[in-house]
Formats: sequence, structure tokens, C-alpha cells
Amino acid sequence: MNREASIQGILPIDKPAGITSFKLVSYLRKILNVKKIGHAGTLDPFATGVMLLMVGKQYTSLSNQLMASEKEYVTTIRLGIETDTHDTDGKVIATSDYIPTLEEIQENIIPFQGWQEQIPSMFSAKKINGKKLYELARQGIEIPRPPSKVHMQIELLNYSYPFLEIKVNCTPGTYIRSLARDLGLALNCGAHLAQLRRTRSGTFTLKECFDGNQFQTENTTADQLIPWLRSSI
Repeated sequence: MNREASIQGILPIDKPAGITSFKLVSYLRKILNVKKIGHAGTLDPFATGVMLLMVGKQYTSLSNQLMASEKEYVTTIRLGIETDTHDTDGKVIATSDYIPTLEEIQENIIPFQGWQEQIPSMFSAKKINGKKLYELARQGIEIPRPPSKVHMQIELLNYSYPFLEIKVNCTPGTYIRSLARDLGLALNCGAHLAQLRRTRSGTFTLKECFDGNQFQTENTTADQLIPWLRSSI
């Protein structure tokens, strides 16, 4: 068996901020010298946390199965400022001086609990008619998006205006930036994602993740990564 065929598995990585998911895949291909590498759900450049990279043909075939797993996020939402992308990388399109009370926060979170229909953001990676929405959005094109049925369990962790920190357990296909947008609208103050950290993907948690910051030191070797490969989901 050649070396490439022997290096297979699921590599859970704690993705750092400021790097694209595709760059991580590129780094991994170079380090492991394995061409067949996929992922089980990307994270935006500003987002951090659990990202599952699939190494080898046997495991890239599991990508869809793993993408169908529930996710958990801890996010900080910035109230009072709305951006076109609904996150911190976007252009400010509206501001508000209104300061919601803690009671208003608690009351307005309730409707977002459980099953509901959510309209994806134009700056999401969702495909419609073969086109990724964010690619259209960057061209200044907005199209109608059918709502997706999602399930969320939201826990309020901290509120100190203008920042609201929550934990979200959700089904696949849930867009946390859309939640920030919708919650800002419900509170009549606008909002966007200031920080987003994926703390769980399926059964994988941050405790099981290799530190993605090490990829940027250019000192990481295949021998360091191989012990982190997992053979089961």
C-alpha cells in the first residue's frame, strides 16, 4: 500500500479566523501529499471552530452524511448596526440608537426556538439553480430564496449592549447570520454577527480538534497530523 492510500480518515480542525476553508484544504493537501480531500461544511473566513476535513476517497464519500449532522455555535451578535452581509465583514447599511432591554431580548428569542422556516441570506453558500448565493450577491444580484425548514435551540449566555452572546444548537442548513438578521429586525434595532464559533459538528467537539493556527506556521508535518485522523463518525 502506498503512503497516500494509507493516510485516510476524518481530521477535525479548530479553524482560525481570517482564513478560508478552502485554504485549509489546500494546506492539508500539501502537508499530507494527498489529493483526495474534502470537507463536511465550510466556515466563513471570520468564523472559527470545528471544521471536519475528509482525507482519502473512503472518507470524502462520507461528507454528505456528516454535513447532515446537527451543529452547535456560540455567537456574538452586535445590535444597532445592520450590514449587507449580516456579519462583521459587510458594509454598514443601517444603524439604530434603540437599546433593547434584557426582557425584550428574552421575549424575542422565544419565537426562534424550535421548528420554523428561515430565509437564507444572499451571502450564504446555498446554491439555487446551480449558483451560490454569495456569488450573485457580490455581483449586486438578489433573487427570491425559498425558506428552509430548520430547528434551533437557543440559549442566552450574556447581554451587555450592544453585544448579545448566545449558544445555538441547530439542524443542518441553518444560517446563523440569518438568525442575527431576523433577531435584529424583531428587536427593531438591526444586528449583525460580530463573532461566530462552531463548537460542535455532529459528535465532534473542539476538544478533539487540531489547532488550525499551526497550519500558518508552515512547520506542521504529516507525522503531526496523522495521529489526529479519526476512523469513525
